[in-house]
Amino acid sequence: MISELISRHKKQTTASITKGVLIGIALSFLGIFILVPLIAVFTEALKKGLELYFLSLTDPDALSAIKLTLITAAIAVPLNTLFGLTAAWAITKFDFKGKNVLITLIDIPFAVSPVIAGLVFVLLFGTQGVLGPLLAAYNIKIIFAVPGIVIATIFITFPFVVRELIPIMQEQGSEEEQAALTLGASGWQMFWKVTLPNIKWGVLYGVILCNARAMGEFGAVSVVSGHIRGLTNTLPLHVEILYNEYNFTAAFACASLLAILALFTLFLKTIVEKTGG
Repeated sequence: MISELISRHKKQTTASITKGVLIGIALSFLGIFILVPLIAVFTEALKKGLELYFLSLTDPDALSAIKLTLITAAIAVPLNTLFGLTAAWAITKFDFKGKNVLITLIDIPFAVSPVIAGLVFVLLFGTQGVLGPLLAAYNIKIIFAVPGIVIATIFITFPFVVRELIPIMQEQGSEEEQAALTLGASGWQMFWKVTLPNIKWGVLYGVILCNARAMGEFGAVSVVSGHIRGLTNTLPLHVEILYNEYNFTAAFACASLLAILALFTLFLKTIVEKTGG
């Protein structure tokens, strides 16, 4: 009896030690790779006072970068939400040829480097690209212009909503939709009153992640933008230029906006997870 108690106590002690070590490793990792850089960003941004901080954010080039970032996200996120709803509906509710191919294609932005994606768009829409002469004939400029930035951002971010919805819709099945159709509901009525209420938290979760990635995208946008100040620089590109010019205070001030966006995104993500169950 005593030996069993001793053995049980040893096991509990070992489990407690293991638990403590794992928690310590996790907290150390978060501190070194997340908290310390985050603190460094805000420390450097505010190092020379609030006045210079706000002057850096209200600089015409910074305001232009912020505006372009917001415009790009405002275009890319709704389009990707529409695509996500459509693709998830098709994949989970219907069987058709090429279904597995579609699922594979949706994951391409996760597998391909954003820089490579940007190069592909340059080869496609650039002056010497496949469609370059045709676009030039109609005086349409995509690469080194806003349309190229929007297209690259849409490509990089389009899996987020659909990938969030597919498992949710698969788990829910189609019994409720079939019951609604049996009772005489039209396709739109079934979508708005049955399907959408069941997936609304998944849609919102995907939109939050999609928006965060759209505003923070660097690689693909860097390739197609041309880095034209006041015209084709998004906020991440503007931060890079300021840093390369050794204008560290302004660079970290603009970077702090992206950090605030990341923190706000995590806050919204947590709320959606708790509210949506």
